[in-house]
Amino acid sequence: MFRKLLIANRGEIALRIVRACRELDIATVAVYSEADQEALHVRFADEAVCIGAPRAAQSYLKAARIIAAAEITGAEAVHPGYGFLAENAEFAEICRSSDLVFVGPTPDQIRAMGDKAVARETMRAAGVPVVPGSGGTVSDEAEALKLAGEIGYPVMIKATAGGGGKGMRIAGYEGSFPRHFAGARAEAEAAFGDGGVYLERCLERPRHVEFQVFGDVHGRVLHLGERDCSIQRRHQKLVEESPSPALTPELRRRMGEAAVRAAEAIGYVGAGTVEFLLDASGEFYFIEMNTRIQVEHPVTEATTGLDLVKEQIRVAAGEPLSFPPGEQAHHGHAIEFRINAEDPARDFAPSPGLITTFHQPGGPGVRVDTHVYSGYRVPPFYDSLIAKLVVWGNSRREAVVRGREALESFVVEGISTTIGYLARITRDEGFLGGDVDTSFVEAFQDRSS
Repeated sequence: MFRKLLIANRGEIALRIVRACRELDIATVAVYSEADQEALHVRFADEAVCIGAPRAAQSYLKAARIIAAAEITGAEAVHPGYGFLAENAEFAEICRSSDLVFVGPTPDQIRAMGDKAVARETMRAAGVPVVPGSGGTVSDEAEALKLAGEIGYPVMIKATAGGGGKGMRIAGYEGSFPRHFAGARAEAEAAFGDGGVYLERCLERPRHVEFQVFGDVHGRVLHLGERDCSIQRRHQKLVEESPSPALTPELRRRMGEAAVRAAEAIGYVGAGTVEFLLDASGEFYFIEMNTRIQVEHPVTEATTGLDLVKEQIRVAAGEPLSFPPGEQAHHGHAIEFRINAEDPARDFAPSPGLITTFHQPGGPGVRVDTHVYSGYRVPPFYDSLIAKLVVWGNSRREAVVRGREALESFVVEGISTTIGYLARITRDEGFLGGDVDTSFVEAFQDRSS
């Protein structure tokens, strides 16, 4: 096991990794930008190194500075968390060449899944169903227009690199295609430095269901069940739950087996997530694989009792998966609500600033992962996530009620947040009945306006 690990991230995930390392008796090194000098991950890590100016491009995305921080502090491993450099194959390679263990998959595995068009073909070859679409990237507009007609409208134009909904457009008819094609390519180039796009048929009102997978260096790969992430806005998840209200035991078995095949196809090592779209007829299709720990990993932890971050570190150290053979037991129902520093009344505009009051809820089955506190100033330079509220219950109904009560007793003053908006979702009839899909937010806003 490692003696010292550097955390190449910030916010709640950095704190989450600090806690896991303490339980494993591993010393921690935090890195921070000038904007994060008063952050809790800096305070609670054993050591901390400033790596640059506030903007991520000048600090958290500076691989050379992170490697230098690891070398001067004597760290043996680097945990990238999620976002920033977590799915950057070049960074994983630099870690390896610097004799640092990257807590995650190999650079080749990151590349295999990082290019979404290549990933689709890899999955197709492995017998994992994929959404009908182009065989790879498409750069010529005339060729793309011809393919779109063959695939059938509406068609999705998607960036091959990155994620988070950037570089993604939906063309509803032929006349709108050129504009959306150019827009997707331009946004992808600006966000990821890669303007490559591919085409997929746009499924009508699908559910977004993902499976948590894990692999070790000894060749064992398994899944830890699903999370339903259908409630999302502009392809950014707002609410996640497990188990999915939409899956029968048979469908869960088939999707789980497909997720494992997907990971086995590239010899996957570490924590990953295989994401599917599920249509109303029960057909499911692979859309992408995230080669990192997910924001919503606590949902799986709540229903399995497992610590996924500690498992990541153990696997990176060469240990076999600690999970027993066979399907893992799941208990009860868990829901995660993402608390963002955003103003729903102003089209979810970011709301950075000083938090004057912060009171988090508690009670049975309630967990809050956060890095903020009363007196903390939310900087304008990073993702707006300030907390994750995770609730567990013996049944979905109990989890929903606990979630509602927790949201209604969650107090954040000084900035605008999504707390009230999420509380209203817990009273929505569609949500209460588990009848949701990726268009839920638009319909919910129409109903509540």
